[in-house]
This record gives sequence, structure tokens and C-alpha cells, in this order.
Amino acid sequence: MARHFTYRTSGTCSQAIDITVDGDIITDVVFTGGCQGNTTGVSALIRGMKIDEAAGRLEGIDCRGRGTSCPDQLSRALREIMKTAE
Repeated sequence: MARHFTYRTSGTCSQAIDITVDGDIITDVVFTGGCQGNTTGVSALIRGMKIDEAAGRLEGIDCRGRGTSCPDQLSRALREIMKTAE
């Protein structure tokens, strides 16, 4: 059963991330704002991936010394989704 989540980002150019999952598989990711090429690429790369695997790969990526990035924010969103599934 597909579930949809919206995560409000912090510290990045993107403002939000809309994520759809089916069980533990990511089926769609859409960023609002951010660098379109990069966010679209990240979204395409993790589509079909397990939530925990994608979160682990993206966690801690930094953008210009901000301490976070759009991929890192996506990792944080995915970790929140995992918590709600427990």
C-alpha cells in the first residue's frame, strides 16, 4: 500500500520533499526548489531502492559548508518515515 509524506527541509535551497513509498520501497521523490538537475538525479537514482539503504547512502552529504544538503535532508526524511513504520 503506497503512502505519501511531505518533509519540510531546513538549511537548503529546497523547501520541501514529497516522498511516496510502498512498503519499504521508495516509489517517487519530488523536491520543491533546489538545484533541479541534482534533485531530479538523486530522485531517479533512489527510485526502487529500499528506504534504509537510500537513507544510509545520502546521510551526511554537505553542500557548501551548510552542514546539510538536499540529499542529506532526504536522508533525514527517510529516517522519519522508517520511524513511523515501526
